[in-house]
Amino acid sequence: MEATSQDHITRVLFCGPNFPASHNYTREYLQNYPSVQVDDVPLDDVPNVIENYHICVVLNKKMDSHLISLAKQMKLIMQFGVGLEGVDIDSATKNGIKVARIPGDVTGNAASCAEMAIYLMLGLLRKQDDMQISIKQRKLGEPAGETLLGKTVFILGFGNIGIDLAKRLRPFGVKIIATKRSWTSHSLQCSTYGDDVLVDKKGSHEDIYKFASEADIVGALLVNIARGGLLDYEAVYHNLQSNHLGGLGIDVAWTEPFSPDDPILKFNNVIITPHVAGVTEYSYRTMAKVVGEVAMQVHEGRSLTGIEFVN
Repeated sequence: MEATSQDHITRVLFCGPNFPASHNYTREYLQNYPSVQVDDVPLDDVPNVIENYHICVVLNKKMDSHLISLAKQMKLIMQFGVGLEGVDIDSATKNGIKVARIPGDVTGNAASCAEMAIYLMLGLLRKQDDMQISIKQRKLGEPAGETLLGKTVFILGFGNIGIDLAKRLRPFGVKIIATKRSWTSHSLQCSTYGDDVLVDKKGSHEDIYKFASEADIVGALLVNIARGGLLDYEAVYHNLQSNHLGGLGIDVAWTEPFSPDDPILKFNNVIITPHVAGVTEYSYRTMAKVVGEVAMQVHEGRSLTGIEFVN
């Protein structure tokens, strides 16, 4: 990484006003390091100002080739978390810009997302909306909910979040089945606990439909904390309407922010949260520290550590 003059201000751009804890905590971490300036700007203003910045934290901004070409001083594009689907990595590479994510297994992000998945599962099983109706109607002892105990949970994609989820689900007395592209490579967490300890039945992505038919959760109940686009909206709506799908719990939606008037919200077995699975005090302060440290490394011309490069 090319050294930056100590007298120069290294400028960090957070794209958009959403996920405010990301830039607020980063500013707080860097409050005694005035050589790094942290700004957040509206998404529509990003093309007008990006040429002035050295580091860009994309959040939910799409970084296409045109926008990247405007980033004349950019040294690093990174995500406050792990998702980089919206970044044109090839274009960044051609423009000499490094692209990186913050590893979720060391920041608490994976654990936070796993906990949210369990929150959504329990909310659906215990019929959260119906319980609120009972409160309003002064009813006791209803609705009759269900337990996680004895259920089969299908984890589609056994990465860091999947591993953390399986570890936390074990004490509930569930059967865990999971698929991933390859079971030959293991993270440190996975090798420490062992696939066979965490998962009762393993399969490849070719087994998705078979495993879904065996599961109570992802099958009868559908929970998504990964990417909104993974689910087909019309199929979800139709299966909720026909009662084929017993419940939906999502933290990520097809379009974000999610419309409060969307017809899918009329169903009382739907729980939607505002993309906050990984947004916890612990994970966001930890990631803010990583961003702050990286910004200081860029400013001082040091090698970049603590992040995971993808180019």
